[in-house]
Amino acid sequence: MTIMKTLIIVTHPDITSSVVNKRWVEELEKFPEKYVIHQLHRVYPTGEIDVFAEQRLIEQYDKIIFQFPFYWFSCPGFLKKWMDEVLTHGWAYGSKSGYKMSGKRIGLAMSVGVDEHEYQENEKYKYTIQELLRPFELSFAYVKAAYQPFFAFYGLEYNATAERVAQSVPAYLAYLESIDAVDMNCPV
Repeated sequence: MTIMKTLIIVTHPDITSSVVNKRWVEELEKFPEKYVIHQLHRVYPTGEIDVFAEQRLIEQYDKIIFQFPFYWFSCPGFLKKWMDEVLTHGWAYGSKSGYKMSGKRIGLAMSVGVDEHEYQENEKYKYTIQELLRPFELSFAYVKAAYQPFFAFYGLEYNATAERVAQSVPAYLAYLESIDAVDMNCPV
């Protein structure tokens, strides 16, 4: 049975000290009929992942958003560990019984410390954020998921005012609504 809500998998090593990711979670909690929040660090404080439980959870949802701070040009290490351990051969890919993520809409929602222009290709910066996110796109394509455009809210390292954080909330909710609006009968 598939649940119509969106599963939000939050990976933040210190959510209580977070500015924007904590605020996003607080906002999402206002809509329990729409979003299920699954905080990896809270569920697995020792770092030991219950792979079977995670796979069963993923199987219940058609829309999954990975929310995390983008730093060191990627996701937090615990999310990478989660992907390595949960997206296994025979379940996520590679056999007749695999591809349990096939057709699921997958998106990334990221808080980004630097300004957006710092991820534009120029003389100083050689890589765009789209290029840096390519491993996610390839991984989700490999498991036959429907990878969606990402959401990034930039410039929080030096400009995390209450006003800027407040601006991020409606933008994030609009992004989630856009994932809901995707017609799965059309090619992505």
